[in-house]
Amino acid sequence: MHLKTLTLRGFKSFASATTLELEPGITCVVGPNGSGKSNVVDALSWVMGEQGAKSLRGGKMDDVIFAGTSGRAPLGRAEVALTIDNTDGALPIDYTEVTISRTLFRSGGSEYAINGNSCRLLDIQELLSDSGIGREMHVVVGQGQLDAVLRATPEERRGFIEEAAGVLKHRKRKEKALRKLESMQGNLARLGDLTAELRRQLGPLGRQAEAARKAQTVQRDLRDAKSRLLADDLAQLTAQLEQESADERSLKQRQAETEAALGEARGMLARLEAATSAESQQVSQASDTVFALSQTRERLRSLQSLAGERARLLGTAEPAHQGQDPDDLEAQAARARASEEELTAEVAIARETVESAVDVRAEAEAAAQAAERSHAALLRAAADRREGLARLAGQVAARRSRVEAAQSELDRLRDALLEAEQRVEESSRELGALETEVGGVEGGEEGLDVAHEAASEVLELAKAEVRHLQEQVTTAQRDRSSAAAKVEALELSLDRKDGAGTLLAADQAGVLGSVAALLGIEAGFEDAVAAALGPVADAVAVAGVDEAVDALRLLRDEDAGRASLVVGSDRTAHDGAAARPSVSLPAGARWATDVVQVAGPASAALLTILRDVVVVDDLARARALVRDQPVVAVTRAGDLLGATRAWGGSAAAPSVLHLQSALDEAKAARDEAAAQETDGSAHLERARAERTSAQERYDETLARLGEADAARAAAAEQLGSLGAAARAARAEADRHRAALEQAQSRRAEDEIELEALVERMTIAEEEPSDDEGSVDEVQAERDEAAAAASAARARETEARLALRTAEERARAVSGRAQALAASAEQEREARARAAEREESRRRDASRATLVQQAVAVALEAIGRSLDRAAAEKAAAEEARAAGSEQLVAVRGSVESLTGELRELTDVAHRDEVARAQQLLRLEQLQTRASEELGTDPDVLMEEFGPHQPVPVYEGEATVRDRKRRAVVERDEEGNPIRYEGDPALPRGAAAREDALIARTRALHEAGLRPDDPAATAVIVAAAGAEPEDGPAGDEDAAATDEETAPGPPKPDRMIPYVREEQEARLAKAERALSRIGAVNPLALEEFAALEERHQFLVDQLADLKKSREDLLQIVDDIDERVQQVFAEAFQDTAAKFLEIFPRLFPGGEGKLTLTEPENLLTTGIEVEARPAGKKVKRLSLLSGGERSLAAVAFLVSIFKARPSPFYIMDEVEAALDDVNLGRLIEIFKELQKDSQLIVITHQKRTMEVADALYGVTMRGDGVTTLISQRMGDREAVTA
Repeated sequence: MHLKTLTLRGFKSFASATTLELEPGITCVVGPNGSGKSNVVDALSWVMGEQGAKSLRGGKMDDVIFAGTSGRAPLGRAEVALTIDNTDGALPIDYTEVTISRTLFRSGGSEYAINGNSCRLLDIQELLSDSGIGREMHVVVGQGQLDAVLRATPEERRGFIEEAAGVLKHRKRKEKALRKLESMQGNLARLGDLTAELRRQLGPLGRQAEAARKAQTVQRDLRDAKSRLLADDLAQLTAQLEQESADERSLKQRQAETEAALGEARGMLARLEAATSAESQQVSQASDTVFALSQTRERLRSLQSLAGERARLLGTAEPAHQGQDPDDLEAQAARARASEEELTAEVAIARETVESAVDVRAEAEAAAQAAERSHAALLRAAADRREGLARLAGQVAARRSRVEAAQSELDRLRDALLEAEQRVEESSRELGALETEVGGVEGGEEGLDVAHEAASEVLELAKAEVRHLQEQVTTAQRDRSSAAAKVEALELSLDRKDGAGTLLAADQAGVLGSVAALLGIEAGFEDAVAAALGPVADAVAVAGVDEAVDALRLLRDEDAGRASLVVGSDRTAHDGAAARPSVSLPAGARWATDVVQVAGPASAALLTILRDVVVVDDLARARALVRDQPVVAVTRAGDLLGATRAWGGSAAAPSVLHLQSALDEAKAARDEAAAQETDGSAHLERARAERTSAQERYDETLARLGEADAARAAAAEQLGSLGAAARAARAEADRHRAALEQAQSRRAEDEIELEALVERMTIAEEEPSDDEGSVDEVQAERDEAAAAASAARARETEARLALRTAEERARAVSGRAQALAASAEQEREARARAAEREESRRRDASRATLVQQAVAVALEAIGRSLDRAAAEKAAAEEARAAGSEQLVAVRGSVESLTGELRELTDVAHRDEVARAQQLLRLEQLQTRASEELGTDPDVLMEEFGPHQPVPVYEGEATVRDRKRRAVVERDEEGNPIRYEGDPALPRGAAAREDALIARTRALHEAGLRPDDPAATAVIVAAAGAEPEDGPAGDEDAAATDEETAPGPPKPDRMIPYVREEQEARLAKAERALSRIGAVNPLALEEFAALEERHQFLVDQLADLKKSREDLLQIVDDIDERVQQVFAEAFQDTAAKFLEIFPRLFPGGEGKLTLTEPENLLTTGIEVEARPAGKKVKRLSLLSGGERSLAAVAFLVSIFKARPSPFYIMDEVEAALDDVNLGRLIEIFKELQKDSQLIVITHQKRTMEVADALYGVTMRGDGVTTLISQRMGDREAVTA
């Protein structure tokens, strides 16, 4: 076995895919420091499962991924693949070539594979460990590994030998067994606790079983007595019902005769009421006419009074308008305008005066300043003459020298300014060209911005459309789910649990369906129709009488309960509705047959039931209708009122018709929501496709915009650089220009001072004597000029005050003329409006007089009409009074007959209520028979009726007293020995479990708890045995079999039925059951199940203890194997060390010793090394080269004692001199006979013994490349 190829992709400095072709023998990897040689060693360690980042010379594991350089971007993953030649089968896998690969992603995920198949890291480690390559990687001797061997503890040195000997897999087995033992100990503790708890529960449960057994006998007596008393009640109640049925027929005949007489009287009453109603209408119309005429007369009288008052008020003259004359106001406005013009002219004159004074003042001040300067010059000249001409000459020379120096500085600054301006011009020219280029880029980018914004807008619209459609689909799904749930709930509500449900589910011929499903009812009338149909609303419709008989036979044969049937016929729906009463309905009332739609054979029967039913709005209208008409009235709220029956109230449950209507609506809503969901899903898919397309366009425009941004950024960067250069040149020119201006200013000042000094010196030279008279004259002129300037300033101040006064006066009269003109115009408008109002008053007064005269004429005509209307009203009232007398007589007759009919109806109703109560009581008794006793009423009457004798069990108490209960005996560990005594429970474990399940299900279906009094009968019935003890007998096996046999015991004798005796028997049984108290009928089954579980746990506990002993034996076997393998490996390694050490240290001595020879499982290994001529044995006292050589000797001893297919050595000979290097090379040659060597080296002698060389170099971009060369043919190939 040997390494064949190593492929690196993105691992450390190997950015590109690089493959090393490896062959048996010695392969050297050479190259300069930092070129990536050791990365090859790291890649081999990493692909073979190395998990320590520090072992790979990194801080964290993702440091092995190529991190990128200045010229190459970082990668997202690192991948290394190692191919091993397994021709000799050293690896336990059925392949002659095995490729191990490992991939690490920068996100943190990693993948392992063997021959391309994904696997775990553990799989790779176990595969390599079987060939002597463990996770400690002793076959990889990297940089610093020799020093790590020297610094290792004795226990760590032991690990090197164990790894080479393949002991680590045995230690893993031992660790796994110890972990199982630790986990098993917790299971043992839990099983012990469970077993103890079950032993504690077995005692109380046994006592509960005994109490349940005693209650069985009492339950049997209670059931028998209750059955006979219930059968007696049923017999008496049935006889009463038969007698009352005969009385009902006689009462109905008398009721029919009275109803006929009442019908004739009501007909006459109706005719008289119609006539009286017509007469009352005439009286009402006459009264309305009189009232209307009276109101009209009063309104006209009020209008007449109002018109007279208005004419009087309008005849009074309105007060005259008072105000100023408009002409006077206009004259005042003209005078105000003239005054304003005069003041404006004065302001202009004053302003000219101010301007003239300002000019005079300026001239006077200038003359004063000139005189002052002349006076100062004369004074300086006199002082100069006094100071002397010598000092003036020195000052003039110094100032002239400064002027010349300033001129030189000016020339220099002009040259520098010229150069700076040339640089500014050149920078500006380049900057302008670049700005033009950037402007072109930005112009193109504007188009990209527009395209990107358009794509973004389209994408947002597409996303909004997808969200909108998603919400619609979600809403439709929610509506569909809600409607489906409602449909399901309504279908469950309509699911019939009685005989009707059986008929509908049987799919029998002739069954048309439920009445609720066949009827179509107008919205809002469901409750009314349900009340009108009554029990028929829950009925099942059949095609005819024969089908009805077949349906009833089916219900009786299957014992499916009862059902109401509506029998169809060949008559049409019109035939069924044609016979309804000929009654005129009041407004708002409708026939029930008009609000339903029904077709098919059952239509005639249903319409016949509804033919005399009228639907009204409320009970008040129902009462009025029923009192006068032979109909039955129902309200929309579901209240029914008839002459002989009534039904209604509040808090009624929804009717079947209402539920059926709601079901139809829910189904329609469900179908509509499903259609909306399908349509919305199709639109949603299209919208998603459009969104995907819009997203692609958006990404494309964004990418193009990014490219444009990058180009603009580059141009902007260049523009910024040129701009900075231009700004720097411009700043330099500004500095030179400012310096030039400052120098020019200083030179000008120096020239002025030089001229002044020259002038002073000239004056001093020309006038050597003082001239005091000239000074006095100049001083007098200066004083005169100052006085003139002061006077000019005073005149200017006076002129300004005059101007301000004139402006204030002009401002005061400004606008007054305009206000006076506006007042004159307003006064004229007010006088015009007053004249218009006076003309309007005259016209209104004339109209009021005309209205007053017309109303007087109308009042006379209305008075005559009112007299005629009053006469007609009196005549109509007399006719109505005569008809009312006749109506009272007929109504008295109707009331008399109505009272008689009501009395008969009340008697019939009371009898009907009594029969209904008796029927209800009969139904309750039948229900009790079914629910409490589980017996059909007919069977109860037949087997337990008063005609049946009562059995007596006299020897039962003796048998019960003699019965022995077996106790639960246990051994020392608490295990049960035997249990007997449950006659209703099978003895086998499986049979007991089946019986327990059957009885638990029976209690659940009956809705009972185990401690309920009726639970025992249900449990015994489920077990197939009555809760009774067998007859008296011996306590032998035969008696036990007889007691436990199913079936009731035989009575000793029979006696006639006496109700008082059975009532006493029932009371006695109830008292006995009360004394026993609450019992648990399932205690017997629970006790057996608990006992069986206890035994199961005991067996499991024994199995766990046996497994623990097996695991301990495995640990002992592993320890023995480890000791044996380690002892053999250590002896071989120590022998090889004695052989290798003298070869590396001629004349020296070295050996390996155990720290604890008596304990081979934990002993460490010490290395003793003494080079020739030295007495030291401790490795720490050796030189660096000797330490390295000693570590090599230790590792080579391991290599030779337990050879590995290959070894990797990274610069292990770096610290050796030439002599020791030669010795090590000889050992390398020996190792290559059995193993493949990969050596990282800088030594030329090591390269000389290599079979192949790999040169490692790093390019300028920081990426490692390889160059391979076979030592036989010397042909270089770039990898």
